[in-house]
Amino acid sequence: MHNLVIAATVGLAVLAGAAPALSGQTVAIANRVIYPGEPIPANALKEVMLREGKVPPAAVALAIGDIEGKVARRTLLPGRYIPLASLRDAWLVEQGATVQAVFVAGPLTITASAVSLQPGSPGDLIRVRNVDSGKVLSGTVLTNGTIQVGDL
Repeated sequence: MHNLVIAATVGLAVLAGAAPALSGQTVAIANRVIYPGEPIPANALKEVMLREGKVPPAAVALAIGDIEGKVARRTLLPGRYIPLASLRDAWLVEQGATVQAVFVAGPLTITASAVSLQPGSPGDLIRVRNVDSGKVLSGTVLTNGTIQVGDL
């Protein structure tokens, strides 16, 4: 009789379309405390397999490759999920660094030395001060570290 009840329960779960438990899914966690502003090396991370039936929350890092080389926005504790919102790309341009500001309009290209007033990653809009004129300009950080000012 007891086996009949178990079989009926399993049969109802199959008929109801219950999703099978995921097994073998991994998540990346820190193996030590990682502080805000600290670049995250691969040796500070490890991948762990979740218990059967356990599903990670949305928007957490699932693999070390999702995190390695990024910078922590907040303290990351060992053994805890790492939310993707707690990570940012490393700054390509640091605040106070001397950079090249480039203005391009058709065949005309103007370059000038500038000082970054904000840090930024590629694609970020930051402000820079022209070294010669003192004028503050806004521009986009390019992948080569220059700042494109004016129309993009």
